[in-house]
Amino acid sequence: RGITTDGTNLYVADTNNHKIRKIVIATGAVTTLAGSGSSGSTDATGTAASFQYPRGIIRVGSNLYVADTNNHTIRKIVISTGVVTTLAGSAGSTGSTNGTGTAARFHYPRGIVTDGTNLYVTDHNNHTIRKIVIATGVVTTFAGSAGSSGSTDGTGTAVRFSWPYGISSDGTHLYLADAGKNTIRKIVIAT
Repeated sequence: RGITTDGTNLYVADTNNHKIRKIVIATGAVTTLAGSGSSGSTDATGTAASFQYPRGIIRVGSNLYVADTNNHTIRKIVISTGVVTTLAGSAGSTGSTNGTGTAARFHYPRGIVTDGTNLYVTDHNNHTIRKIVIATGVVTTFAGSAGSSGSTDGTGTAVRFSWPYGISSDGTHLYLADAGKNTIRKIVIAT
């Protein structure tokens, strides 16, 4: 479902296989970077780690960040070692709680993008866009209000989304596919 690149390799969220795959662009060689192939939430190295229907993926420097959708978590993978850890959320626990690391809660996070300092996540079933400070794991609700769907334009928690899915950024704006309303929405990151 998700794909990102470092210019030499592609990294793919192989959703139904519960794996993160690496493809060498020049040769097409495919390997499994992380994930056992069985659904789970184990933090470990390479194929000893497990995911549950990962969807969104983004590279930030030497790490990958994955929206591990059915675990309701955001996972970090060190590209050079394949070490997988949970950055935010708690496997099997849904909700909309803002907090740090595993104290935060998500409800089927799907898309993920970065501005280099923060991650922005489409928190699908909460109808919100969440912000995660990469350095600290602090999670806040950036736009929308958990449990309130709609198509209202506005600022912050006054905005309404309906099942937001994919997300991208040009560094100044976020662009997202608001699937429930068949629209593309734009968010000015600074405001």
